[in-house]
Amino acid sequence: MKVAVINGPNLNLLGTREPELYGSATLQDVEELLSRLASDLNVALTFFQSNVEGELVDEIQRRADCDAIILNPGGYGHTSIALADAISGVGVPTVEVHVTNIHAREDFRHHTYSSAVCEAQISGLGIYGYQAALNYFVASRSAE
Repeated sequence: MKVAVINGPNLNLLGTREPELYGSATLQDVEELLSRLASDLNVALTFFQSNVEGELVDEIQRRADCDAIILNPGGYGHTSIALADAISGVGVPTVEVHVTNIHAREDFRHHTYSSAVCEAQISGLGIYGYQAALNYFVASRSAE
């Protein structure tokens, strides 16, 4: 199984940006956590992060050959129809992940355009939301 992990704006600041909200784990910690899990599950991972919306769209399109995408769209989830269209366009099963519980935050964070075209949304589990998404894909695809 091939899984792309795509992170949007400001995820490169994990560990230093508002640690009271996002915790102290870094994006490298996320990648190491998933890599350890993937090696046990026979999953090949790719990682990508960008603060630029168009680069995220391009990466989603490049990953049309993957079995799954784990996407943390960051703030673009709340604003970007282009990201939703890219997910929809490639047809790769996608789970949207947010480190914080977006439904317990400011009203403008409660809705994401990307969640409408994702199989699921995981919000508020910290970096373990990524692990939950990977476990979901492995379990659901092995049941098929």
